[in-house]
Parts: sequence; C-alpha cells; structure tokens
Amino acid sequence: MVDYRNFEQFLHSRMKRRNLIIGAGALSGLAIANQFSHQTAIATGRFSNYPFTLGVASGEPYPTSVVIWTRLAPEPLEGGGMPPVNVPIRWEVATDPDMRRIVSRGTVLATPQLAHSVRVVVEGLQSDTWYWYRFLVGQDSSPIGRTRTAPLANSYLSKFNFGLVSCQNYQQGFYTAYKYLAQDDLDLVVHVGDYIYEGGISTTTPRKHNSSEILTLEDYRNRHALYKTDTNLQAAHAAFPWIVTWDDHEVENNYANNISEIDTEPDQDRAIFLQRRAIAYQAYYEHMPLRPFSRPVGPDMQLYRRLSFGNLATFHVLDTRQYRTDQPCGDGTKERCPENLDPNATITGKAQETWLFDGLNSSQSKWNVLAQQVPIAQRDMKPGEGGTYSMDKWDGYVASRDRLMAFLGQRQPSNPVSLAGDVHSHWAMNLKANFDNPQSATVGSEFVCSSISSGGDGSDTTPAVEAYLPDNPHIKFFNNQRGYVRCSLTPTNWQTDYLVMSNVTTPFGTISKRASFVVEDGHP
Repeated sequence: MVDYRNFEQFLHSRMKRRNLIIGAGALSGLAIANQFSHQTAIATGRFSNYPFTLGVASGEPYPTSVVIWTRLAPEPLEGGGMPPVNVPIRWEVATDPDMRRIVSRGTVLATPQLAHSVRVVVEGLQSDTWYWYRFLVGQDSSPIGRTRTAPLANSYLSKFNFGLVSCQNYQQGFYTAYKYLAQDDLDLVVHVGDYIYEGGISTTTPRKHNSSEILTLEDYRNRHALYKTDTNLQAAHAAFPWIVTWDDHEVENNYANNISEIDTEPDQDRAIFLQRRAIAYQAYYEHMPLRPFSRPVGPDMQLYRRLSFGNLATFHVLDTRQYRTDQPCGDGTKERCPENLDPNATITGKAQETWLFDGLNSSQSKWNVLAQQVPIAQRDMKPGEGGTYSMDKWDGYVASRDRLMAFLGQRQPSNPVSLAGDVHSHWAMNLKANFDNPQSATVGSEFVCSSISSGGDGSDTTPAVEAYLPDNPHIKFFNNQRGYVRCSLTPTNWQTDYLVMSNVTTPFGTISKRASFVVEDGHP
C-alpha cells in the first residue's frame, strides 16, 4: 500500500536509474540496429530508466466507470526516451490498496502517436466505491493510484468533498500545496486551468523551465512532462480522481479562439496559430485522464461536458477559451468600450451557451456547479468614480454574463455555484442580477481559488485591491496567498474553506485555513 504522505520517497526509490541490457551482437553505430535493440529491450521488459516517471492519474468518474492514465517516459524531458514502436501495457484494478483483490485487468497499447500515453476506461465497476489501480510493463510496476466512482444518478448522497486548484507555474514556486491536498479528505479534485505555462526560462525564480517558449509538439510534451515529474503533483493525482479543464497557458497567454496573444511571433497569422493550438491540444490530451471523446481533431477538442454525483451535485465543465470572440478594447485592464458591450461578443460561443442553459434547466441536482476558468463576477478595479475591468474575464463579455445572470434569475436552477481560477488569488463573491445595483437579486455564488504556485509567495492582501473593495460590495473575501480551496457539500449546506500556504518559494511551506464561507440551500 502506498502511504500518500510518503509518496515522494516511494517514487524516488522507483526512479533509480537502471541499465539497458543490449545483446552482444547489436551494432551500436547503426540506427537500424539501435532501434532493434530498443525493441528487444522493451519486449523483454528492460528500459533505460524506470518507465513510469510521470506517475499515474485517474479522472472522469461515472457511476460504473472511470479513466485511468499513465505514460511510458524513461527519459521524460527528452521526448520520453521511447523508440517509435507500440508497447503493450498491462493494467489492474482492485478493491484493496495492496492489489490482492483484482476486479478488472487487461492490456492497452502505448503508441508513439500519443507519446506512449495510455488511458483505459475501466467499465463494470460498482458505483460510489474506492478502487486502486496500477500499470505494469515488463519487470516494472507503476505507483499504485486510488480512484473513486460516482454515485448512481439521482441517488441520495449525504456529503461530497472536493478540492479546487489552478495555476501551477513550475518556475514560480514549489507544489507543496499538493502534498497537503493529497492527504485531505476528498472525493475529487477539480483543476480549472493553467496546468502548464508556455513561457521560457526565468532567471529569478526558485525553479526553471526546461526550454525557451514552447512551440512544437515535442516542446509541449516535454513541458507537460517537466510539470508531471513533480512528486507532490503526482501524489495528488494518485490520491483522487480529477476533473480537468484548461485556461490559456496550456496554449498561449490570453489567446482567444483562433487569435494569438498580441506579440511579435509568427502565430499572429491565424492559420499558423491554429497549428500551434492543434499541437498544444494534442499534448494536453496525451497528459490528462480524459475520456476518448475528448481526443482532438486538428485544432478542435471537445472539453465542455457534464458529470453528476448522485442527486447532490452536477458539474457543468466549461471551456471559455476555444470558442470566445477576441478580447475587447485591446485586452488588458481597461475602461468600458463599445466592443465590451457588443451583444454578439461571447466568451462561451453560442453552442456551448445553449448546452449550458439546457443542462441547468433540466438538472435535478441540489447544487449546480459551473467549473470554468475565469471569474464571472464583476470586479471594478478603479477606486471611486468610473471603472476599469479585466477584458480577459467575463467582465470583458458583458452580454454573455448578462444572459447568464438573467437565466439564473428567471429559471432559478437549484443553487448555482461558479468555480474559477486564473487570477492567482482567493475570492468569494455573490453573483448579482445587476452588478451595478447592489440591491439587485443575488442569483448565485462564486468561489475563486488562488494558484498552487503562480505569483510566488504572495501576501494576505494588497493595498490595490483593498482600495477598490468598497466599490464592489458583492465581493466578500480576498486573499493573495497561494493554496487551494476545499468544498464540502451536503443537501443543506455548501462550505468553502480557503487553504493558504506560508510560502511556495521554498519546499518547506506550511498550510493553514484562512477563511470559510457557507452557502445554505436556496440562499445564495
């Protein structure tokens, strides 16, 4: 059994370098002989290094199935270190952490087309049940992961706990928050974006990226691999099933649909940017425990989807990057401009908006969760008269937000709660029918999680935010430290705990609870 508190020591013991045994007749000077020797070694289960250097993960829990994931990468930062051949991997699922009571097993093929990553949709499982799983290839066994199936649809669920995380810039801090999250009492983790960052190497941060800005498929694969070598992140993946969605840095900062960030790179050409987007989406899919229906087709990838947990919660997982119109007013933090109020501007796209409204309208769940990337609530960042707003958030897409707020007010789906990240700080906010009228109805709640590491250590608060909070009475809490959010749901209450790190610029930070908020059923 893997003790997740000691996962890092366990993983390091498995990753000791091993010698690749090559037959005496191999001709090392010839590429064909080198490839043949690789194939021979793999066939007999011998790798140049421990092949499961990126750990394991699970996700997308349904009542009778769950996705389990791994990737063969004996040289994770060098393209994986695998030859261009297919490799069979065995997998096992058990009802005990020692893997003695096996309930499902099989073999899956790791192919070079997917960077030797594999995902298995394990079917025929019992609902609302913990399982353990592992992968095996040759003489090597992966770390043992733990996962959980969802309760049956519309079944009674007395409680449900999940963690909310986002924004984990590898360079800007250590992932110590994940060490604590892996030990928490959770059923699920929800990641709302910025799993990787695309930028180059910083000279002033506690950790370093492994290349300049990433542009090619191998670049994106190596960057995902760098992030996944972090043992605290691996422990969090091994401890719980995850639901993931992306934000912008999985491709490029502040991109919008087929439009690149404003810079001097060749991808200002939309056709070139779509090629980059296709590459980035491919690498994202290869490294996430997503279901096969999300496999990208060129620059398109189906990521918005819906998952339910009994009659207690439905997660409406959104994608506010792939279908949005361009940020108005030249992006950035600006005063309102005509584009900002354009009724045709959209942050979700028409099809996804219709899908969301239909799902909210038909939901039978007590809590309706919008798991998405950027804050919905208005944040006027100019103290006093006038106002400035972030054009990359829902603040930049006023018509989209107005339609959503009107729908929530008129149709009144049960207990809508927005979850977001992106801004590297904790926030608790009311969703208002009219944000410019504090007396207007509150139609939902929003909890924004801070970053795991992005932004460095941070502080409890900042003078700039404190100065404009009086102009935003719907904002109930702000904190500028790193950490994660724990949400505890029952049929009568939703409790959100804001966990904060003492520091992330060293690996020795400690965690504490900074604040808690409760939403009562029927009272956002």
